[in-house]
Amino acid sequence: MQVTSTVRKPLVTGGKTYHDVTQDICQYVEQKPPKTWLAAFTFSFLVLLVGSYAVVMTLWEGIGMWGLNKTVGWAWDITNFVWWVGIGHAGTLISAILLLFRQKWRTSINRAAEAMTIFAVICAAMFPVLHMGRPWLGAYWALPLPNTFGSLWVNFNSPLLWDVFAISTYFSVSLVFWYIGLIPDFATIRDRATNKISKAIYGGLSMGWDGGAKNWMHYEAVSLILAGIATPLVLSVHTIVSFDFATSVIPGWHTTIFPPYFVAGAIFSGFAMVLTLMLITRKVYHLEDYITINHIELMNLVILITGSIVGIAYITELFMAWYSGVVYEQYAFINRATGPYAWAYWSMMTCNVISPQLFWIKRIRTSLVSTFILSIIVNIGMWFERFVIIVTSLHRDYLPSSWAMFTPTWADMGVYLFTFGLFFTAFFLFAKFFPVINMAEVKAVLKSSSERKD
Repeated sequence: MQVTSTVRKPLVTGGKTYHDVTQDICQYVEQKPPKTWLAAFTFSFLVLLVGSYAVVMTLWEGIGMWGLNKTVGWAWDITNFVWWVGIGHAGTLISAILLLFRQKWRTSINRAAEAMTIFAVICAAMFPVLHMGRPWLGAYWALPLPNTFGSLWVNFNSPLLWDVFAISTYFSVSLVFWYIGLIPDFATIRDRATNKISKAIYGGLSMGWDGGAKNWMHYEAVSLILAGIATPLVLSVHTIVSFDFATSVIPGWHTTIFPPYFVAGAIFSGFAMVLTLMLITRKVYHLEDYITINHIELMNLVILITGSIVGIAYITELFMAWYSGVVYEQYAFINRATGPYAWAYWSMMTCNVISPQLFWIKRIRTSLVSTFILSIIVNIGMWFERFVIIVTSLHRDYLPSSWAMFTPTWADMGVYLFTFGLFFTAFFLFAKFFPVINMAEVKAVLKSSSERKD
């Protein structure tokens, strides 16, 4: 027997029936896309095309097109890589951890968050692939494959190789999790399809789903197994990404706080991007009854908590640099706050520490406009965090004669622009051809979490 508190706010408003849920979500897959979708898709595709020129030139000319120099050997490439991997974290957290904890409010947002995870990881993978210079030989350099290049072999002691395994595993599990959740909804669209081509495509994607008890039993079992596999990945993937820096001996990087600090930051930025996308989707597709103010408030509370953890990590870093008594470590943090990149450091502190604290105010965390603006500010701040950690720790080393500044070139900015175009183009295509909300799971909580009481 399940008892639901009457105090809880409904997760589905508008007195929806099961038929209403199917109709409201399927109609955008079945009908012509709205003009707002066409405008957004066209713009993102144009951004993708513009950015493609920078990618092609980088492949043709080499990474000398980027603004790297002998002192700052990592900059925008690794900054953007870590940023995109971080954004991909919210999807697995919503799908796996909240599923294991039986949090019903995840049902309206998990589908889009899982899709966002997959597209963000693809965007992240662009940077190490391009950084290889000759990515068509990349499989020999990144994977332990027998080859004819003499003693060429991967270094299993390198955290960069750990990244390859961690992120490929994360991507694979996330993709399977996302697809398994789509199968019942593909079957619904298949059964409603009037076009033979649509019926064949969605029929193939639904893999013979008939909605029987055995299908649902297997579905629930596989979902729980994948959630159990994916949960450690939420913690391990960004922990391993943080090892790219923490296992070095560079002042500002060599610290044991990086793993939990990076994980909290990843969830922080991931939830911010979920909010940005879901607020747009909610407006364009008129899904106000499914993505409610309650959903938005709960996500804002997660941002508030993880933002506070990130703020504590910043303060802990400063304290440990002082307490260590190591002058090089102390100078690394003094240089961040007062050196030539101080503007980036204080932008990071403002966006990541101060702005999330506004969500203590209920009026702000339940405001759509405020939430949308702050979600963008948070991700700007998280980009600056990665930039500050990477560039300011490198540009002034032990030898003052080799100190240098990093300035991004048009190719750096173009490749970053390309990933934005790729991400949003993929997301808009997903929102058009796949149901953006998990119909099956929304229906499962409809009776206990809806305004309708009959």
